[in-house]
Amino acid sequence: MTAETTGSRETGADGARWAPGSHILWRYRDNGGGHVHICRPVTVVRDTDDLLAVWMAPGTECVKPVLADGTPVHEEPLATRYTAPRTTVRTRWAGTGVLKLARPDEPWSVWLFWERGWRFRSWYVNLEEPRTRWAGGVDSEDHFLDISVYPDRTWLWRDEDEFAQAQRIGLMDPAQARRVREAGQAAVDVIRAWGRPFADGWEDWRPDPRWTVPELPGDWDRTPARTAP
Repeated sequence: MTAETTGSRETGADGARWAPGSHILWRYRDNGGGHVHICRPVTVVRDTDDLLAVWMAPGTECVKPVLADGTPVHEEPLATRYTAPRTTVRTRWAGTGVLKLARPDEPWSVWLFWERGWRFRSWYVNLEEPRTRWAGGVDSEDHFLDISVYPDRTWLWRDEDEFAQAQRIGLMDPAQARRVREAGQAAVDVIRAWGRPFADGWEDWRPDPRWTVPELPGDWDRTPARTAP
């Protein structure tokens, strides 16, 4: 897949940047296996040396993991949530869209959520492997632990139970778990200082009404030739 733009194409390879309006894939590999199990087509908002910002529109067709019988992963008891057989399904993103912000080499991305009518709800700090760029988008691996941040600048940890379970079953060794905790604390330090991107006014951003919803390609899980983060 090549990145689609209005009037031009950019691959994101060899230091090239995607133009606003480009369609790329934001993907996550499963923990331990390395296979892509989450894929979300997004539209590039900004791509610079210090920030990649993308928009996932309402109704976007995505790929997500489910249990082998089709049961949503979050409905499986925690004890077997990461050991029960899984598959992937195509589905539509429900609810409002999501703005995702990621700085190179940072082990997290920050997502913005709105209620209907563009009433800003919260930021979500998704702890993850620093993204790897390839011609059609970016790849990462989720690190289970997350942080919700609210407009009044309060915050709270999310999914600590899943983070602990991932360690118990060997999806994350003690050294990696320690690095994730350190990354989470670094993110909390940014929140407490109200640094970027929280102070940058992204909650007032709106998508270009001319943008179309990206399509999910048939080869969404192909192995890319990777480039720099």
